[in-house]
Amino acid sequence: MIGLGCWQLGADWGEVSEDDALAVLAAAVDSGVTFLDTADVYGDGRSEQLIGRFLAGPDAPAGIMVATKVGRRADPFVPETFTETNLRAWVDRSRRNLGVDTIDLVQLHCPPTQVFHSDPVFDVLDALQAEGALAGYGVSVETCAEALAAIARPGVVSVQIILNAFRLKPIDEVLPAAVAAGVGIIARVPLASGLLSGKYSAATTFAADDHRNYNRKGAAFDVGETFSGVDFETGLAAVAELTAALPDGVELPAAALRWITSLPGVTTVIPGARHPAQGRSNAAAGRSAAPPEQFSAAVRRVYDEKLHADIHPRW
Repeated sequence: MIGLGCWQLGADWGEVSEDDALAVLAAAVDSGVTFLDTADVYGDGRSEQLIGRFLAGPDAPAGIMVATKVGRRADPFVPETFTETNLRAWVDRSRRNLGVDTIDLVQLHCPPTQVFHSDPVFDVLDALQAEGALAGYGVSVETCAEALAAIARPGVVSVQIILNAFRLKPIDEVLPAAVAAGVGIIARVPLASGLLSGKYSAATTFAADDHRNYNRKGAAFDVGETFSGVDFETGLAAVAELTAALPDGVELPAAALRWITSLPGVTTVIPGARHPAQGRSNAAAGRSAAPPEQFSAAVRRVYDEKLHADIHPRW
């Protein structure tokens, strides 16, 4: 299933007006998207608030699941940040932003590794679920090791992890464990911050407030969140080889998204969109034919030859 990642509607991807953000939401939902993923720090709540406004509208459809993430409003790199007081305050703020009493899914937002082994943190999430503040909880992770630690916890219903043609380690290590445990997998950064759109070149520039400009070396947050941690020029070379493996008439972003949805154990994929056309085309990819075998083979070959040495050991 193709969902919609709503980071772009908050901040860090260049300017997206409120009208454009609402149009993206409408286009995605009209195209069959039923899962929206956001976070309390995307635009300091702007993304959540826009989703809340959209879903409160008279024409909003029923059956839309909203997932948000908490844990990065205070220092996210300090385990002591994840106190009961903070967790409750973050969840309550997100409920207000979204305009709901119960959030469908709350995810810890890439916390320090120690948090995945902290019983008190998950006790608070259990309590919030019992109280009705959230219907279920999961985690967003940076590494496969963190994903496996989360899957081992009985209350976790979902794990969000970077999974795309430039990040193959989760296929071997995380997906089988998730299937065995009955835990959903949310694949984020599926187009490697747009690299796998095939639209970029060495001459492409990004706005000053776009993380693809300021976070290429990990200056603001984990570098793996920008281009999946792949060096930009290396990524362009990899994209050229993947494009060459596609038959005529098949676009790279559609193939890259459909390839992820075809992986056993993947529950949903959450590409972002800054324009309505992107929301519609991403949703359509989920209904397209499975990518040809030659593309899947090329994904593995390109990864092994160009990316494995730098990416596999780190995440």
